[in-house]
Amino acid sequence: MNAFIKSTKEENEIVIIETNGYLNNDGGEAISAICYEKIEAGQYKFLINMAGTKVVNSIGVSILIEIIEKLQEVDGKIGYYNLAPIVSKTFNIMGLTKYSTVFESEEQAISGL
Repeated sequence: MNAFIKSTKEENEIVIIETNGYLNNDGGEAISAICYEKIEAGQYKFLINMAGTKVVNSIGVSILIEIIEKLQEVDGKIGYYNLAPIVSKTFNIMGLTKYSTVFESEEQAISGL
């Protein structure tokens, strides 16, 4: 497992990925590898716990957009929770929140996805 991925688990048919570190090209690729593998296996709901990620860059965000596009093809969904304020602001500016959802907590995310 990539050092950026702290853990993965499944709950209520949702894949939950916990990150740790800078969401750049390496972090984005680590997330996409898990998502694409799970999509191939027929799982289409993802949550990303970003408590350990305080910084993102445009390449990391663009990889998340690619995942969103792939999920749209299969009627899937992705959401995020535990975002640092600057990460939340970046996601809004980059348009991620138009096609995915930001939640406050894991419980809210699981019930809302």
